[in-house]
Parts: sequence; structure tokens; C-alpha cells
Amino acid sequence: MVKGDKATWKANYFVRIGKLLEEYPRIFIVGADNVRSKQMQEIRVSLRGIAEVLMGKNTMMCKAIRSHLGNNPLLEKLLPHIKGNVGLVFSKEDPTLVRDTILSNKVAAPARAGAIAPCDVFVEAQNTGMGPEKTSFFQALNISTKIAKGSIEIVSKVHLIKEGTKVGASEATLLQMLNVKPFAYGLVIENIYDNGSVFSPEILDITDDQLIAKFKSGVANVASASLAIGYCTQASVPHSIINGFKKLLAVAVETEITFPEAEGIKAYLADPSAFAVAAAPAAAAEETKEAAKEESEEEESDDDMGFSLFD
Repeated sequence: MVKGDKATWKANYFVRIGKLLEEYPRIFIVGADNVRSKQMQEIRVSLRGIAEVLMGKNTMMCKAIRSHLGNNPLLEKLLPHIKGNVGLVFSKEDPTLVRDTILSNKVAAPARAGAIAPCDVFVEAQNTGMGPEKTSFFQALNISTKIAKGSIEIVSKVHLIKEGTKVGASEATLLQMLNVKPFAYGLVIENIYDNGSVFSPEILDITDDQLIAKFKSGVANVASASLAIGYCTQASVPHSIINGFKKLLAVAVETEITFPEAEGIKAYLADPSAFAVAAAPAAAAEETKEAAKEESEEEESDDDMGFSLFD
């Protein structure tokens, strides 16, 4: 490629990223480690109509973003997160939809020596089909085995590789011999920019019920603190009113003072038997209904007893 063509390509790249920054309010910063060109093409196809993927050198992306800060100063929050092998995914759609589409495009891959394990790897108890001469190989990995029908059998489930650790040569060889591809690679969402705010993708997992529960817990804490220190707030006002009403009822019960809300309680304390008599018919009516229901169920079951389809 001649210098003139490269300069034209860079100019077009800056124009394109400028248009994307103006058009889309939401940007996903995605890691692209271990993603091959064919898989990247499949990801672009799956996101068609939902989002646009832009890859490039970090220096070029940062330069393009800085040149656009005059139009949108909030884009500066993106710059600290553009490091490593990353790309940008621009979208206007629901972020959860975009997130799920990106994460659904993963490709199984073998464990290679020296790679960082993205997840825990377990080897299930199984007959490996390998001859007894490989026993020393399993012993070096502290894997319990036995010989069954002339081949090596792994006795129990083994935690072979821990997440975040380097894959050793022996572990990689074993998984290759067992024809196991434990890892799945694809674009990894590192951060999300949305109208000037940058947050981690875990925020998308928060539901409305969780937000309501947190809000209720916060209101309860504010009310408790306000009542404890005697400082009135909107959260504590209902509790203060109820507590004040309870004190008024207590005063009315112990004195001749009365008001409409206290008359029912004073009447009950004066003659509890009157309320017991009034409540008895209602309880009896409920018992009668339950008894009648049970009798009807018993009659239906009796009707079915002793008869068949051909009687």
C-alpha cells in the first residue's frame, strides 16, 4: 500500500468514527482477544441492524475521539478505557439486547499452553481409552486413575485448571488427548458508555425489583435514623404520626378524654364479652360452610365408589 492510499484510508477512518460518535449515544467497549477474523465477520452479521462494530488501533481511536471533544466533551470519559485489544460497538437499541447478541457469538477453542484460563476447567470421571503406558502422565497431574478393560479410567471429577491462571503444557496436552475444548472465545464487553456515563456491563443485570428493594431498604434506614435522633423527615413522618396516635389512645383509655377514633377501643375494654358474642355467629357461619363443603365432597366420592364404566 502506497503512502497516499494509507493517508486516504486514515482520513476516511476519522470521518467514519466522527459520524458514528455523532449518531449513536451508546458505545460498548469490547475486548477482542482470541477472536479470529472469520468470527468477527459473523459477529458483524449478527449485529446488522442493531449495532455497528468499529475496530482499529487504539491511538487512532483516541485521536478521533479527542478531535470530536469540541462537539461532545463527555466523550473524554471513553479515553481511559481504550487500552489493550479493544474495539467499539455503536448502538441505539436496548443495551441488554445488544449485550446478549454480542455474548451469544462465541466459538469453542482448545486450551493452549501459556493462555490465561477464562473459566474453571473440570475433567469428568471417564474411561479415557488410553493405554496403561500413559499412567505416569496422569500421576504427574495428581489425577487418580485405574486400569479398566485395558485402558486408563479417571476415578473422580478433577478440577484441572482454575479461572485466571495460566494453562500449563501438561494440562493443555491432556485436554487435547481427551478432545476437550474447554474455552469459548468472543467479544467481551468491558465497559458501556451511555450519554456521558460509563459503567460496567453487570449494571444491565439489575432488575426493577432489585432497585425497588434497595430503595425500600434505604427509606427504612432513613426512617430508623430519623426516629432515633428525633429529626423529622418525609420517611419518618408516617411512623411519627402512628406513634403519636398510639399515645393519644393510651391517654384516652386511662382517662375520661375521648374522641371518635378511641371510642371503639374504650367500648371493647369496657365490655369484651359483647364483641365475643358478635363474633360468634360469624365464626359459626364459617364452620357451617366448611362442613357443608366437606359433606358435598364426601358424597361425590361415595357416588364414584363401586361403579365402573360397564356397570
